[in-house]
Amino acid sequence: QVQLVESGGGLVQAGGSLRLSCAASGGTIRTNTMGWFRQAPGKEREFVAAITWISGSTYYTDSVKGRFTISRDNAKNTVDLQMNDLKPEDTAVYYCNTVRRVKSEWASLNDYWGQGTQVTVSS
Repeated sequence: QVQLVESGGGLVQAGGSLRLSCAASGGTIRTNTMGWFRQAPGKEREFVAAITWISGSTYYTDSVKGRFTISRDNAKNTVDLQMNDLKPEDTAVYYCNTVRRVKSEWASLNDYWGQGTQVTVSS
């Protein structure tokens, strides 16, 4: 199985930026649509963004559109999430995973989650 390791989280003030990175080891993620999810305290894990393989088409949840940008480097086997104009409501543990779109919803392909990376945005 491909192991995914998230990094880049931290503490930032509202309006600041962070760049998260998801590194894959033990295999390639090149053929997979990749996505980022987040889970805030007391809330369920939610979809944030996704990027497809060849076309590089991107998809975002409404709350982050215009602020977050997902990208991937298939050669490096990584997928990043550039987060700008961060808001306190963005505070969560962020995870990456392979994803599929079922009907209108994005979901992880499996339940093999990494440790995630904590993003804390102060007001």
